[in-house]
Amino acid sequence: MYDKNKAHYVVVTGILVKDGKYLIAKRAEWEKAFPGQWTVPGGKLEVLDYALKEKDTNSHWYNVLENLLKREIKEEVGLDVKNIGYVTSLVYVRSDEIPTLIISLYATPVGDTVQLCKALSEYRWVDINEAKNYDLIEGIYEELVILDKHLKQGDDMEWKKMND
Repeated sequence: MYDKNKAHYVVVTGILVKDGKYLIAKRAEWEKAFPGQWTVPGGKLEVLDYALKEKDTNSHWYNVLENLLKREIKEEVGLDVKNIGYVTSLVYVRSDEIPTLIISLYATPVGDTVQLCKALSEYRWVDINEAKNYDLIEGIYEELVILDKHLKQGDDMEWKKMND
């Protein structure tokens, strides 16, 4: 039985980095959560993402989040990725009151041709300053700042709310 005090959805998001720019995409207006806002690709972990695959040890599946990110990036923007790294994590409580653990990752795209899924209506490659001009889902700009500082200066990646 579902216990909302213990169970979470698990989601990964991926900030794609190419030539000092970051891929953002606009959610379709018909989306239930954050319609019309800009985001980064990602999606929810499902049992079938690993359960039908052979275990890497007698008891474990490895690279579950990395494989999920690869699948979601391919489905949402049509790109393969490499060089996956960690940015931050957060918890979001959905409108149906199910808490969702979101792990924000980054990666380098393989190829240049972006093909959006139906849930996304536009995309842009933006630098950190250009990103300010988009109606990003709350917190995503800060994630871009974290990653930008890390890539340019080697700073630790810890999320902090930005002042408007």
